[in-house]
Amino acid sequence: MIGKIERVALREVWKHEALDFTQWLQNNIDVLNDVIDLNLSNPEREQSAGSFNVDIVAEDESGDPVIIENQLEKSDHDHLGKIITYLVAIGAKTAIWIVSNPRPEHVSAINWLNESSSADFYLLKVDAIKIGESLPAPLFTVIVGPTLETKEVGKAKQEMSERFHLREKFWTGLLNHSKIKTNLHSNISPSKHNYICTGAGIYGLALNYIIRKHSGDVELYIDRGKDSEEINKKIFNQFYENKEAIEEKFNEPLQWQMLEGKRACRIKKELNVGGYRDEEEKWQDIHEVMVNNMIKLEEAFKPYIKNLNLRL
Repeated sequence: MIGKIERVALREVWKHEALDFTQWLQNNIDVLNDVIDLNLSNPEREQSAGSFNVDIVAEDESGDPVIIENQLEKSDHDHLGKIITYLVAIGAKTAIWIVSNPRPEHVSAINWLNESSSADFYLLKVDAIKIGESLPAPLFTVIVGPTLETKEVGKAKQEMSERFHLREKFWTGLLNHSKIKTNLHSNISPSKHNYICTGAGIYGLALNYIIRKHSGDVELYIDRGKDSEEINKKIFNQFYENKEAIEEKFNEPLQWQMLEGKRACRIKKELNVGGYRDEEEKWQDIHEVMVNNMIKLEEAFKPYIKNLNLRL
């Protein structure tokens, strides 16, 4: 014979959250060790956190505090706020939130906290079950917990945010410097991306700044949109026929890239003077070199852009 699991209303097992469930959990803290990868000990109830009291504060195997907040109801914003407040007030690195019904928005919030902070957050669902006439027993299910993957995702997001911020700051300085010397890019806003561009006078031709961690480019980029590979190559070849004269005007060799297998083409000058990851004290010198080379690039190509034959 195999019995059938039946769920029991939590309030039939623990009538009062603080007086019954929290006290029971304090005396049976090992039940949590069975479902999460922690070795909790020394649980104490109603620990003070400023003007609030944490349901339970336990210790992990390193002796660091772990806060446990119980809610025998549907999860709510009030308890989520308390968890964060308690974590900061006590200086804990781990928080466990036990609820009877986790709402989707709080599942997402705990996932976000695991990605975005150095602390570990667990969201557990508690049920009471029995088989036949047996005594009710607790059933804890981990809804959300910290993982190596979530921490790596959080680290990647943080690095991306930092990268976007640095690039936008770099472009702001470059555009301000550029306005002193040329009208090119004068109506362009700073970007979080690794490039900013402006039109070169004909549809499909753009004068682009490219920035990397420790180097950058100025380039003429050729792309007239969907199904334009043939005319892009034709434009590139017209420029290439005047390569010697263009490079003489630019006063340096350029990199001529047909970009085989791709629709677009580019002609660029790589500048190894630094990038957005270099010290900000160097940015002014990097801006000066990039702007000067952009001015040279535009002047070198201007007469040949004007005389392009765009008919196939």
